[in-house]
Amino acid sequence: MSEGRSNDNGSADAVSPAPAAEAMQELLGAARNELADMARGSIPPPPPAPAEGPWRSYKEKVALLADRIIEAQKPIRILNALKWEGGTWESFRRSRYRELPKVDAEGYARIDLGFDAAARARDFQGLADDVRRTLGADDAIARILRATCLEYRDVCRMLLVRGTPEFYGYSRRLYGSPKDTFPDGQTTVRDIARTLYTHLTSLGEVNLGPAGPRDIDGAAVVEVLRERFRSYFGDDAVTVMLDDGIIADAAAGSDYVKIRGGAKFSQVDVDILEVHEGWVHVATSLNGANQHVARWLGKGPPRTTAVQEGLAALMEVLTFRSHPRRARRLNERVLAVDKAEDGADFLDVFEWYRTEGYDEEDCFNAARRVFRGGTLAGGSPFTKDIAYTRGLVTNYHFIRSAIRACRPELVRFLFVGKVAHEDVPVLHARVADGVIRAPRYLPPLFADLNGLGIWMAYSGFFSQMGSQEMFDYYAQLFQQT
Repeated sequence: MSEGRSNDNGSADAVSPAPAAEAMQELLGAARNELADMARGSIPPPPPAPAEGPWRSYKEKVALLADRIIEAQKPIRILNALKWEGGTWESFRRSRYRELPKVDAEGYARIDLGFDAAARARDFQGLADDVRRTLGADDAIARILRATCLEYRDVCRMLLVRGTPEFYGYSRRLYGSPKDTFPDGQTTVRDIARTLYTHLTSLGEVNLGPAGPRDIDGAAVVEVLRERFRSYFGDDAVTVMLDDGIIADAAAGSDYVKIRGGAKFSQVDVDILEVHEGWVHVATSLNGANQHVARWLGKGPPRTTAVQEGLAALMEVLTFRSHPRRARRLNERVLAVDKAEDGADFLDVFEWYRTEGYDEEDCFNAARRVFRGGTLAGGSPFTKDIAYTRGLVTNYHFIRSAIRACRPELVRFLFVGKVAHEDVPVLHARVADGVIRAPRYLPPLFADLNGLGIWMAYSGFFSQMGSQEMFDYYAQLFQQT
């Protein structure tokens, strides 16, 4: 039916305005009158908006704080700030390994940090205070965020004193010391390292199986890892590239892995890189970056280093990809830091590595890891490298304890991002209200914990047996042949 009535000549009558249109005109007129009355003061104006702005949910507050932390830490690159100038190795080699490298505070000062470290330290202190004001002193997430801010503050302060004894004070506060004890309150990190040194040194790698030649160059490793990561991470692109500027054979970032261009690798080395750099370091970065609220989990302050490096080392063991040479290298880092902490200088640590059978360039690079940022005269090392052994031990006990306590779901949250152990129960508890998302990328043995649970159960049982008596029994049996 048409809305107009046709005349004889076919034209339509004019249509009267619809009732809805009339009502709208009345409302507009009333609004204009009300505004006019308000201007004359007869109607009070609405109250002003609160100074803090519109209401925000808890998740909004956390997300805003997380974004501020991510933005503030962007220019901080700790290892880049501790690099030694080019030519240091050649100068040391020409001295026939008898003179300390020329590395001091003046040399570090020539490395541009790319930001004002003193100002940034103040920013992080202010951000830590904002966390407390926004979320409250008793909030568990606030404690994590505040600890993260204060650590970044101390990182900035540490970088300001590179090449001085004061550097070590910050390093020990941030990364710990070989003299630190485990939760039992008695066993120190160096106690474990010395015990492992004895066990690992006694392993004859030739008798255990072929290690394979180290004849794969960096470019070939890049291609292999690209394919493996494409299969593992799917749509989340992970870049693998060559880089001649790194000290280690490989290094991982938020969505990339760097391979040292001049290094040579065995097939076993490539398999280790896959799980160490990819399944742990890159995966936790991506799981953290995929958080819609807790986006700070994509970045790793020093408080997360032991869990990260220890989990990567433990993954090598659990997937049967490690070997004595690799395990010794990681464990010897604790002993090297301990020696430097007790006064050994760069030459002392270099010579110790030589007695362990490494070539001179490997000895130089291993010692450089310990003394970067501190002083080469001894007593003030960079203590980060204790994280491998310390983290391997603490992660093992965390996993075993969680399974024993019927809390296996906590084990998977070691991969939710860059975390410390004390963060894990807090983060898991906030999945239900949407503050935290469960980790997307999990290694197979952590996605299905049945095998790992049985392995932990038996390992705990075996450790309670009289191991020395068992060793003695079988040692006598072996001597009979």
